[in-house]
Amino acid sequence: MHPRNLHSDRYDFDALFEAYPNLREHARANPAGDWTIDFSDASAVYALNHALLTLHYGVAHWPLPEGALCPGVPGRVDYVHHLADLLGPAAQAPGNKLRVFDLGTGANCIYPILGSQLYGWKFVGSEIDAQAFKSARAMLEMNPRLRSRIRVVRQKDGQSLFEGVVKRGDRFAASVCNPPFHDSAQAAQASSEQKRQHVSGGKAGKKTSDLNFGGLATELWCEGGEYVFIRRMIEESVSCREQVGWFTTLVSRSAHVEPLQAELAKSEAAEVRVIPVEQGQKVSRILAWRF
Repeated sequence: MHPRNLHSDRYDFDALFEAYPNLREHARANPAGDWTIDFSDASAVYALNHALLTLHYGVAHWPLPEGALCPGVPGRVDYVHHLADLLGPAAQAPGNKLRVFDLGTGANCIYPILGSQLYGWKFVGSEIDAQAFKSARAMLEMNPRLRSRIRVVRQKDGQSLFEGVVKRGDRFAASVCNPPFHDSAQAAQASSEQKRQHVSGGKAGKKTSDLNFGGLATELWCEGGEYVFIRRMIEESVSCREQVGWFTTLVSRSAHVEPLQAELAKSEAAEVRVIPVEQGQKVSRILAWRF
């Protein structure tokens, strides 16, 4: 994990219990006598991430609608720190004035929460799904410390990513994105079930909700999957090159990197970087470009 990531060591469960008492009912002792949770239990995973947000980032209320994606906080923190490194010392200085655009912020609004609390950045997050948009706005109203730094706007055009939500007068140091990885609802469902089986050791997990293993349709899949979505990002980034400094996105599949770099060469990007992101055995990467 990134060296500045607060979550690279064991969780302090006593502090987490105090911050978010609901976590206690999901905790259990492992064979070594340390606290842990059942990671195949979606409610337990939600409680752990809510507790992390409350203890470390001051988020008292984090309601997610049924079926919405529950992101793992430690992995998302890594993205934010790598972005800070990409942007340089000014982005890490107290009192900085940087603004960041979050493409598809989701109901969880995770990148704006973390970036605003870790580095003081201001965010505009776009969201196309009506339910996720409403939930994100409601969450911000419940947390006063977030309201002054985060704004969520509705993308009403299903054929556009940046157009309509990045205005001509906007200036952002960077954009972030966690793209839909799958190319169909069936593929997303199969992946979620495979993940559930993996973390449960082949046993049936508690299906109290689909949090952690689920996600709204717009969060999980789009026609053509991850590659087509990011290619659209690259195409649209040309037209808002004056509004955004660095465009960045997660890329889950290493096979997509080379063809996406070729697309960036066609678009005449001035600089392209591929930043590895590792969490345990999970390896991903951030694709970043600027004009």
